[in-house]
Amino acid sequence: MPSKFLFYRPRFILAALVLLAVLFQASLAGAYIGPGAGFAVVGSFMAFFFAFLSALLSMLVWPARALYIFIRRKLLKLRPQVKRVIVLGLDGLDPRTVHKMFQEDKLPNLKKLKEEGYFRPLKSTTPSISPVAWSTFMTGVNPGKHAIFDFLAPDRKAYLPVLSSSKIGNVERTVKIGKYVIPLGSPEIRLLRKSAPFWKILGDNFIFSQILRVPITFPPEKHYGTNLAAMCVPDLRGSQGSFTYFTSAKGENARHTGGIQVTLESDGNGGFVCDLPGPDNPLVPGVGEMKIPLKLKKEKDDWKLILPDAEVALAKDKYTDYVDLTFKAGLGVAARGIGRFRLLATEPDLELYLTPINIDPRSPAMPISHPSFFSSYIAKLQGPYATLGLNEDTWSLNERVLEEGAFLEQVWDIHEEREKMFLRAIDTTSKGCVVCVFDATDRVQHMFMRYEHPDHPANAGKDTQKYKNAIPELYERADELVGKVMAKRRKGDVLIVMSDHGFTSFKRGMNLNSWLWKEGYLATRDGKPSGELYENVDWENTRAYALGLAGMFLNLKGREARGVVEKDEAQALRAEIAAKLEGIEDKEGGGVAIEKVHLSGDAYWGPYAGQGPDLVPGFRPGWRVSWDGAMGVVNDVVFEDNLKAWSGDHCVDERFVPGVLFCDRDLECKTPWIGDVAPTILEWFGVPIPAHMDGKSLLHPRHEETKSDSIKEKAGENLEINQDNGEDAPAAAISSASIKDEAI
Repeated sequence: MPSKFLFYRPRFILAALVLLAVLFQASLAGAYIGPGAGFAVVGSFMAFFFAFLSALLSMLVWPARALYIFIRRKLLKLRPQVKRVIVLGLDGLDPRTVHKMFQEDKLPNLKKLKEEGYFRPLKSTTPSISPVAWSTFMTGVNPGKHAIFDFLAPDRKAYLPVLSSSKIGNVERTVKIGKYVIPLGSPEIRLLRKSAPFWKILGDNFIFSQILRVPITFPPEKHYGTNLAAMCVPDLRGSQGSFTYFTSAKGENARHTGGIQVTLESDGNGGFVCDLPGPDNPLVPGVGEMKIPLKLKKEKDDWKLILPDAEVALAKDKYTDYVDLTFKAGLGVAARGIGRFRLLATEPDLELYLTPINIDPRSPAMPISHPSFFSSYIAKLQGPYATLGLNEDTWSLNERVLEEGAFLEQVWDIHEEREKMFLRAIDTTSKGCVVCVFDATDRVQHMFMRYEHPDHPANAGKDTQKYKNAIPELYERADELVGKVMAKRRKGDVLIVMSDHGFTSFKRGMNLNSWLWKEGYLATRDGKPSGELYENVDWENTRAYALGLAGMFLNLKGREARGVVEKDEAQALRAEIAAKLEGIEDKEGGGVAIEKVHLSGDAYWGPYAGQGPDLVPGFRPGWRVSWDGAMGVVNDVVFEDNLKAWSGDHCVDERFVPGVLFCDRDLECKTPWIGDVAPTILEWFGVPIPAHMDGKSLLHPRHEETKSDSIKEKAGENLEINQDNGEDAPAAAISSASIKDEAI
């Protein structure tokens, strides 16, 4: 699955190129590894030079720009109803848990917010997955218009998953100098989400926004304001988050962790040595990973971590501060990251954990903020901070490298970093919009839901008491944050507190590919099972396959590389599969697993609807796509227990997991949809709502709405064959009146 690309940023290339009488102001190299991740080495001198120059120029032109904005605002004749809109996103906050804790006289700040204005369950998207839902939040459109349907999307040619939200291309021109390959340009790095977020529309009307850690904003789009990207920002190695586990254990005593495992070798003096692996060397193809020599030295009862540029004291079961990790490629080029170590054990074997290596916000190897120096500016104010899109290391807890207490400590450290950013942004924005999304509410519910369900399969052999209050305490802490934000309100402000979806348990997994195999829709070579990523699938005899956490796809002729399903057969085949799946019983699990199967023609409409899945199974609470199913495994197991710490989820039919919507002003709509928030914010600022938006302003009452027959006819075009997978569908189509109608 991994593919490699190069990504470069401008800097000077010195002596070697001067010998050829050519002065290249070229770019620094990096590698793109895995779906939607990547790294690029950035020369810190040039990065800071251009940041300083940009800031200086901004100061010099500020008087003229301020006058220009003042005149343009007057000409626009906007009639704003508010001065500021503050949006606090609490990913995954569930309305049932909120209501339960209200009855227990808890969550006083949220309760006060409800009494001041408005509280309703918030209808999510199909599927109810964060990248899909937050994309609809910011754009006000259904997935058929913003083109995000899951974390992953199918590569129709290779039958492999790729990240749905971003793409990095190759550098076309390079020059070879000895063993070094020097880039002569910068490749494209592209956000694949379509449709403009509401803050871009506000910015076009000279209304300032500060956007912090909202999912699916990588790479950040330019707008009048600032943006620190979130979900899908990679780590320095190019993955979506790979921790490192160091151990002195050998042979049978060593264990596979799901992360990167490194063996510690004795140094002969009671200590250990090893190399810390980083990203591939971008300047010297074929040499593999850049590495940092690492030593562990024992001093009496304490351990010290020794790196080329730092010495760090280690205390058992304690995180270090962020440690600078510099991987040198040659020619003065280096990749800079940061990470936190935790000494897990000293006997019988030494065990050391390192968080995923985050891109250093002070010298970012990828565009993680707008303007580019904004990430560094935040670091100057509060020190280094996590930049990885999915930074809370859930997989280390799944693999039992970290225990629950260590995971919670990590979650709340990240939460505090973000809280500082958000509260400062509120203080420094006198007019406009401030938005920040917090992830702790999602991550803790994913990993601690088993404590809410004594019969959960993941409880076998594990503690069920020590952290049984983790989720209630999570909600109380979220309420404390709400209180801090409420205290910062000024006259003319509006505060929204919202989530993208709710939560339920994940007890049983269903492998949709195994089901398709057993039902004869998916074929394997010689009828044998297939390992990960469809390695043994016979595509010439396969009519349907499942990919990611939510979607099933037809192997459509002319769309997939080896498609066999004719277009005129597609509708009947979709209906046949849906009829078999709806109401399917998991006999061992004791219930019906799938409530409803959503057909693409009913779920999505718009110019990018054809990129989405052909069927979206809507699971009942307790079920979800299995871990093997998400990895493209095909075997005899259709249903199985979920034994991992990741015991809660929301990848079920969206009707079971609505989010929440609080506002300190009363709103008219009684059944809000997440796509309604964007047009509501625009109306508050007096900005006309674009015709292409599916969402409706919540400032007006409305009747319950359904999609019209014309919408369904338009959605029926989802199966139109597009050789390039529709990525470059005309942007003009998004505002076509023929595809604009009600979303709910």
